[in-house]
Amino acid sequence: MKAYLTRFIGQNGWLSPLRFDTFRALWLTWLIANICMWMNDVAAAWTMTSLTTSTTLIALVQTASSLPVLLLGVPSGAIADIVNRKHYFVFTQIWLAINATVLMLCLTIGTLGPYSLLLLTFTNGIGLAMRWPIFAAVVPDLVPKDSLQPALALNAIAMNTSRIVGPLAAGSIIAIAGSQYVFALNMVLSLITTAIVMRWQYQNYVPTLPGERFLGAMRVGMQHVWQSNRMRVILLRAFLFFFQSTGLIALLPVIAKDHFEGGANTFTLLLSCLGLGAIIAGSQLPHIRKRIKSSDLINYGVVILCIACAGVVLSPKLWIAAPLMMICGAAWIAVANSLTTAAQLTLPGWVRARGMSIYQMSLMGGSALGAGIWGKLASELDVTSSILMSSAFGLVSLFLIRHLRIDKHAIEDLTPVCPLERPHLSKDIELRSGPVLISIEYCIHKDHLDEFKKIMGHTRKSRLRQGALSWSLFEDAEHVGKFIENFIFETWADYLRRFDRFTAEDLAMQEERHRHHLDTHPPKVTRRIAAQLKD
Repeated sequence: MKAYLTRFIGQNGWLSPLRFDTFRALWLTWLIANICMWMNDVAAAWTMTSLTTSTTLIALVQTASSLPVLLLGVPSGAIADIVNRKHYFVFTQIWLAINATVLMLCLTIGTLGPYSLLLLTFTNGIGLAMRWPIFAAVVPDLVPKDSLQPALALNAIAMNTSRIVGPLAAGSIIAIAGSQYVFALNMVLSLITTAIVMRWQYQNYVPTLPGERFLGAMRVGMQHVWQSNRMRVILLRAFLFFFQSTGLIALLPVIAKDHFEGGANTFTLLLSCLGLGAIIAGSQLPHIRKRIKSSDLINYGVVILCIACAGVVLSPKLWIAAPLMMICGAAWIAVANSLTTAAQLTLPGWVRARGMSIYQMSLMGGSALGAGIWGKLASELDVTSSILMSSAFGLVSLFLIRHLRIDKHAIEDLTPVCPLERPHLSKDIELRSGPVLISIEYCIHKDHLDEFKKIMGHTRKSRLRQGALSWSLFEDAEHVGKFIENFIFETWADYLRRFDRFTAEDLAMQEERHRHHLDTHPPKVTRRIAAQLKD
């Protein structure tokens, strides 16, 4: 027994991150918060079936829950990277508690209609949109790097445990007392998690520079993600996967009620089987990854999920559909966790909340669009045809993007380093002064020009990821091999921040540029600040 426990809780076991007190406390918070989320979604979806018979409106419950993340992902990620994350986390939990209270009161006094339910589901999604980037950003700081993948797998297991506990609790409460008591329990649990977060001994980083401006922080976050080839592949994969896979989840109330002629218990059973399959697969992911590359695991998972989804709606009996739902859950977590882990490992700490919020926007955008489209097809045709078409779409899209593999782009070494010599100023410069133009002169041997230009192509992406507004490379028309690199930062403070954002990967790139420089002295760096003209 001791050997069995050591295997899972030991240094490399899938439960090993729980050895760290702070991660354990916040993981428990994450579990409870996701139970609340699923209880709210289940209660909202089931309440909608009693308010309307429109399959479009029923599917739009999923859209209303996902859409805020698409709309608010970048702003909420920027805020999470700028403000104190603990205080922001507490605020989001209080927001969700208030939203659950309003839902409970409206349902109790009989003023809740289909559209007001969609509105309150949307405002609940706003709370989720604000909360998700915080947790995504802090996890890599709570555990060592070698425990990150098990930690992210545990987060996914918490999410999928909540798929079982949340629907079971919600279904039982709905059957015994009514949906309003589900929302009341959500309010209580949200306040409990607020108390747990308030006990978190968060070490907030106090920068020496003024905080990034809100709009500038959003621009830098989007720019960093766009200039990363690896992140672009991850975002596309996430969007297409969740666009296809959300059809089954969004239409599950209709499948339970119409296809299997069941009630809340049938819906809860199907959703719980989905979560159980995810938990079982999640516990085995560390072992599976030792044998299968992440890109292959994603491809296999998509194929299995599409086939299993089709099997659920083609099954004549519930006892056949239930194990297929478990297969769906196993395939879902294999793909979703692989994509999330890849995104986490691609982003440096200073922009992680913004990057993960954009990742969340991608998957939630796919979910929101997929729920609307597959719901509309279900209302025009039938739920079986809609799910079959979503499965066919998943297989076709996988074939079309088969060459876009995540492992084609190596993981960069994001270890912070600061080898750059800070500028020695002849006068004081206001931190808000700008724009700032940095020019670097290179002398390159004529036989190495093409190789140098290729290196500078990678340099361009690096500068822009660090926050530069623009970048250019000029070749001297009169002197062969003389190049001038120019890049611009919005303010002097933004320029100084790049010293904190310099990574080991940037250092290796700098050494490669300098290796092609002919002069015995390093390339000459000139810094210029826009002059303030007077009329």
